[in-house]
Parts: sequence; C-alpha cells; structure tokens
Amino acid sequence: MRIAFISDIHGNCTALQAVLTDIKTQGVDRIVCLGDTVTLGPQPVEALKTLRELNCLLYVKGNHDAATLSPENAAQYEITEHLIPDLHWCKNKLTPDDIAFIDEFKPMSEINMLNGIKILAFHGSPLSPTDIIQATTPPELLDKYFGEQTADVFIGGHSHIQMVRRYGDKLILNSGSTGNAFKFAYRAGLKPSLLPWAEYMIVSQIGNSLSVDARRVSFDTDELLRIVKESGLPGAAWWLKQYS
Repeated sequence: MRIAFISDIHGNCTALQAVLTDIKTQGVDRIVCLGDTVTLGPQPVEALKTLRELNCLLYVKGNHDAATLSPENAAQYEITEHLIPDLHWCKNKLTPDDIAFIDEFKPMSEINMLNGIKILAFHGSPLSPTDIIQATTPPELLDKYFGEQTADVFIGGHSHIQMVRRYGDKLILNSGSTGNAFKFAYRAGLKPSLLPWAEYMIVSQIGNSLSVDARRVSFDTDELLRIVKESGLPGAAWWLKQYS
C-alpha cells in the first residue's frame, strides 16, 4: 500500500497541480491531506475544488482551516495579525458548500496499513494543530505529544519543513509544504522565505518493508506570481518577493 501525504497547500493550486502530476507517476493508492488548504495564496477556490475531486482518504483540519471558518478567532489559531485580511479575503471567495466541506475535516485520524502497522495523521501534533514539531524538538516534548499514542508512524505538517525522525521504535514524519515550502524553520520575528518547489511524502508498505519518500517537485513560479498580481490578494506583496 502506498499513501501520498500532502499538506499546507495554502491556496497555491499551481504547486498542488504539479504535485498531483508527480503523484500520478508513483503508483499511489490513496492521498491524505494534512490541512491548511486554502488561505494565504491566490487560488483558494481552485485548490479546494481540486481537493474535493481527489476524494482523499482523509482530510485533516489545520489551524488555517479552522481560522478560515471563523476569522474573528484567528488569534486562537496563532494566525498573526497581518494575515487576518487574507483570511477574510479567502472566506469571501468560498461558497457555503465550501465552508461546510472544510468544517468536515478531522482533527486527526488513524490509518491502518498492512500487518498491523498504524499511522496517526494530524496537522501540528496529536494535541493541537498549532504545535510545531521539528528535528530539534526536545524529547520531553515528544513524550508529551506522543507518549500516550499507540500508532507506529506519526505524520503531520504545519512546520513547512520536511522531516523524518525516529522516536524510540516509532517514526515521526512531516510531509513538508505543498504550496509554501519554507527555506528555513520558523522562528519568531523572521518572515519566511519560500523555496521554488512543492513538497509531499509517500509512505509505502510492501510486505514487511516500510519506506518513506520525501519528494520535491518544481512548479511554474512565474505563473503563480502572475496569478498573485491579478488576484487582489491583500498579502500579494509578500508573495511577489519570493522565488527570486
């Protein structure tokens, strides 16, 4: 069984389509979306339409998805103040059916693979969509996030940084960001810079073998920036500084 995990699309359907083209070549059985689907980028409607058509095995609700449903509670989901106009812009583009679809996303869910292997999928951590798990996260925090969990593999998004990390006899994975791949891990006071590719991850089990493929796919950044210029997106200036 081969499952592709996409995450943190952030309204960048240009990158999402590049990833889906690559997925078609990889013999994937199902796709899981780990959240943060439509906000920040210029193509929220197109991104959500594409995700609907994928009929994903699982749609996880990220902090930006939750904030899209209630922009007035953006601070609760750790959305910085200068991004709130983008939230309202995005929500105004969506139909009531779109909002209802996002509201159905799950906080987390377990996926059963072959031979009893279990994958727990979430956005930030099993405890909160705003938790950031990185290669440098202290073991005591990992104990807090995963100590009571029984899955064999844990996979999330949110940090926008791909990661494969062993935790005892478990694996902690981050599929990276499909639409907003960060050049450096987030830290307070640093505005992120983006890499000119889209990221996703494939987890495969064949017999007793479990493998992880962290993939990066080039996409047409010039086309994306053209769309940004014409979109009326409040945060367009930040996007137009990327990919240079």
